[in-house]
Amino acid sequence: MKRWRWLSILAALALVLAACGNGDTADDGDTGGTDGGTTTDGGDTTGGDTTGGDTGGDDGAVSQRDFRFVVVSHGQSSDPFWSVAANGVNAAADDMGVTVEYQAPGTFDMVEMSQIIDAAVASQPDGIVVTIPDAAALADSIQAAVAAGIPVISMNSGSDDFADLGVLVHVGQTEYEAGLIAGGRMAAAGVTDAICINQEVGNTALDDRCQGFEDGLGEEVPVIPVDLADPTGTQETVAGALQANAGINGILTLGPTGAAPTLAALRDGGQIGSVQLATFDLGPEVLQAIVDGDMLFAIDQAQYLQGYLPIVLLTKFLETGALPLGSVDRVILTGPQLVTADTAADVIAASEAGLR
Repeated sequence: MKRWRWLSILAALALVLAACGNGDTADDGDTGGTDGGTTTDGGDTTGGDTTGGDTGGDDGAVSQRDFRFVVVSHGQSSDPFWSVAANGVNAAADDMGVTVEYQAPGTFDMVEMSQIIDAAVASQPDGIVVTIPDAAALADSIQAAVAAGIPVISMNSGSDDFADLGVLVHVGQTEYEAGLIAGGRMAAAGVTDAICINQEVGNTALDDRCQGFEDGLGEEVPVIPVDLADPTGTQETVAGALQANAGINGILTLGPTGAAPTLAALRDGGQIGSVQLATFDLGPEVLQAIVDGDMLFAIDQAQYLQGYLPIVLLTKFLETGALPLGSVDRVILTGPQLVTADTAADVIAASEAGLR
């Protein structure tokens, strides 16, 4: 990772800390990305949208702002990854004193997602945050928001496409490079024959992870599609792939929903240790597996920050007209961050608190 990119991230985080210096501690309750959408009013206000101006008193309460943002992600509420991102969104809404509506389609459905974005644009919010798993499918909706004069920031997926759509800045990780790191680590561990478990084939970010993994490993890596809503089916699919090719000695999963059933398949087959397992993203079972030595590593993209930072950035953009760009390509990196047996135990507490 280039040194100037990390310096830019530190600058962005410094902005966040300065903005939140007088804020209340956020409530990290379980408010994962619900299919119907949730609304968070920042601070300790009651009822409805907040009113304009500085309504904070001298008691340390957050100053309320008359800003309303809409966050639209492709992730479903069945995926624990997105509940952590939503925690970040809600904490930022509290800290900034703004109103945020979080919405997502019921499944990985780009038609429904584009319709949700269209409805958000029609509601005339002060800003929109989107994920961009399929730029071609979402381009018209996102560009309509930009044409309407609504500031748009992307998070999580879309690092290669956001700029072409008129999006101001992207918060996340570059997925191909993260996969490349995973492949290199697997190769160093002696893996020569691997598969990539993909729970959302067609999601550009996940496809890029598998491609980077293949290139980093230096061997052809078959992609095994699974359904994140069917863990039993995923376990059976992984077990079938292992049975069909006894030479497999490495598996990369692309999220906790793929990692948990893959772990179960390896344990049932007595293949823990003989087949190296690694995953993207964190969860309690993932972290414990790393601590126990059942998983080699996890790549963390800090999705809490992916939810938190765009709300802060939109708030400050509306107030100052300025944005930290992160780098010359306007990507503010939150990952990849490697979690191994040396660090997993320290991360568990943050994961249990809904922060990692």
